[in-house]
Amino acid sequence: MRITILAAAAAAFLPAIAQAQDAPVEAAPFTGLRAEALVGYDALTSGADSDGVVYGGAIGYDAQVGGITLGVEGEATESSIKGRDSNLLVAGDSARVTLGRDLYVGGRVGFPLAPATLLYGKVGYTNARINTRYTTGTTTVRDKAEADGLRLGAGLEHAIGPRTYVKGEYRYSNYKEIEDFDIDADRHQVMAGIGIRF
Repeated sequence: MRITILAAAAAAFLPAIAQAQDAPVEAAPFTGLRAEALVGYDALTSGADSDGVVYGGAIGYDAQVGGITLGVEGEATESSIKGRDSNLLVAGDSARVTLGRDLYVGGRVGFPLAPATLLYGKVGYTNARINTRYTTGTTTVRDKAEADGLRLGAGLEHAIGPRTYVKGEYRYSNYKEIEDFDIDADRHQVMAGIGIRF
């Protein structure tokens, strides 16, 4: 009796399962305008190592071309990285350096690993602001400088709904110049994000 009931139930559900398997997968799931919130770990190496938290947001647009996804994106973030030192030039003086906003614009290429998962690589231009404050006695001097660099990255994006997704990303930035002064600073970031497609 149980076998008969199970067989009847299986016969009833088989057409529905087959129909679900035959249903077309969305032709281009990783396309269109998108916006996302980002947070992650930020590490800067340039003589002395500093780390902190990076947070911000990004917008982008993706299109499917053949079997790959091509996209452009822009991003603005802030960082909690800061460093402090004292007795640099005279006894009792102090200097503080903080990383400010970071602007990024670039492109990415993605390869679907599954209907809801995209593996991608990215490359672009990054511009980071560096804020400095030097104090000696009653005198404080503040200044800002901008560093230009190249960013490379890779990540995974996974759809958690028809329009929403989460992502994990590693990116590396190298800065060679701060307003006409040569430098060599490396920046490593591990990011998590949540986004929506429009």
